[in-house]
Amino acid sequence: LFIHWGLYSELGGQWEGKDYFGSGEWLMNRAKIPAARYAQIAARFNPVDFNAAQWAAVARASGVKYIVITAKHHEGFAMFDSKVTDFDIVDATPYKKDPMKALADATRAQGLKFGFYYSQFLDWHEPDGGGNTWDFPKKGKDYQRYYQTKAIPQLKELLSNYGPLGIVWFDMPGGLTTAQTREMIAPLRKLQPNCLFSSRVGHDLGDYRDFGDSEVPPVPIHQPWEAIFTDNDTWGYITRDKNFKSSTQIIQLLAEVASKGGNLMLNVGPDGRGNFPPYEVKYLLETGKWLNRYGESIYGTTYGLIPAQPWGVTTSRPGKLLLHVFTPPLDDTLHVPFSGARVSAVRVMGSG
Repeated sequence: LFIHWGLYSELGGQWEGKDYFGSGEWLMNRAKIPAARYAQIAARFNPVDFNAAQWAAVARASGVKYIVITAKHHEGFAMFDSKVTDFDIVDATPYKKDPMKALADATRAQGLKFGFYYSQFLDWHEPDGGGNTWDFPKKGKDYQRYYQTKAIPQLKELLSNYGPLGIVWFDMPGGLTTAQTREMIAPLRKLQPNCLFSSRVGHDLGDYRDFGDSEVPPVPIHQPWEAIFTDNDTWGYITRDKNFKSSTQIIQLLAEVASKGGNLMLNVGPDGRGNFPPYEVKYLLETGKWLNRYGESIYGTTYGLIPAQPWGVTTSRPGKLLLHVFTPPLDDTLHVPFSGARVSAVRVMGSG
């Protein structure tokens, strides 16, 4: 489960009465909102409906195995209690609490892995951060100063103050050479040697490969990799976006990703009060019921032994080929172009 949550969630894709299209978390960029004015949104951001135990329980019931949430997105606002800046949810909002601490604890209580997303280069709030050229001319930026005074200290806070993490999901590499990136992550790895770093840390220095947004490779990938999709048409909450993926669409996407040997991280975008949209919860829980019955075809599997077919895809585990039939043939005859092994039994999973 991927969760995009920040000040943009409060705005819901709207600025000064105008709707902006594209992803909700890019609103500040789309509308070219001055950093000082955008920061004022924090004064009304008060997610009083946020319930960490409820979020974690929904994740577990949905068959999720790990959660990654935006600790800081491109807007520069920290969704945790950062001592590096006052532009964070504890210091700048009426909420005055650290939801990341509560969610980390609740996630582990459900037996799930917990991780943080962190936008390491883009930071539209900071004069030296990447991306904001409508307030801060690119010519005068000192990216090294930004990394040393904000990005790296905040990453150290996240790796030090929230218990054992499964992943730090870096995003938007930039401003650093290969050597400088190695220098950045070396002390971070020492803080949590069992924590995975995503490939978007840059320069091929991640522990596994993340593809582009909403991308599945055409062929199996013979290394650990992850596909990232969002449950509707945006990552951050947009009020008008109701185009949620049904449970059937989620299940088939999950099977497709698994058939290429990957993990699926599916995003939800809570609103400014801290609520998951109801339809997202409905479809996630339906997916969880399916996984409770058919999870053997997903968990612990790898890529299928035959390529995608007109009827669907396959996953595999030792001694088993698992057929995910999306479109049953009209004549009820399933053609499986498989050779090189003796078939000892065929059964419909769950029925014997």
